[in-house]
Amino acid sequence: MINLNDALLALTVLSVLLGLGSNRLMSLVKIMACQGIVVSLIPFFRDYHQTIDVRALIFLLVMLLIKGVLIPGFMYVAVKKVKIQREIEPIIGYHASLFAGLIFILVSVFITDKLHLSLPRDKVLLMITAMTTLAAGLFLIMSRYKAITQVIGYLMMENGIYLVGSALAQETHALYVVEFGVLLDLLVGVMVMGIILNNINSSYDDVDTALLTQLKD
Repeated sequence: MINLNDALLALTVLSVLLGLGSNRLMSLVKIMACQGIVVSLIPFFRDYHQTIDVRALIFLLVMLLIKGVLIPGFMYVAVKKVKIQREIEPIIGYHASLFAGLIFILVSVFITDKLHLSLPRDKVLLMITAMTTLAAGLFLIMSRYKAITQVIGYLMMENGIYLVGSALAQETHALYVVEFGVLLDLLVGVMVMGIILNNINSSYDDVDTALLTQLKD
């Protein structure tokens, strides 16, 4: 019988594949909100058998608030303001992107095996999921034109980095402290991104980053 931690990892991989195959920006924002919540819960339920103190619970709630509510909320507002519903012509098509996602899973399994890390089974699966999420985020950044989609790829990369830290960290509390600092920087970055997207859209009536090559001194 599958345990809760394995189910959360499976949901994370599913969210990655859905993100790679989706062309609707609103759907991508919702997928990232769900992924942020699931990723925040993984370390908590991995250590559910241990004593959970108040600090760990507070950090968990803060991460859920930022990853699952605030950052997706700012993304939602940005998408509404620029009035763009989908990514029309990505550099790499959506079927090819889904295939690339499956390749990322296989490559992550291969790399994790070759690293010969002395990790228990649950952390091995976590490392595979982390590397898949990290690679998919980088792929989104490189294969999409719209600035919003590229920011979503950056958020996915951050989730992957967090999962790598979760797999390798010995102390969950230390991981929460580091992640809390990163999330604050990320939250500010997303807020600035919303302002920049609005300015780009006002100037070009689009948020295609390829248009930035037209800028001149």
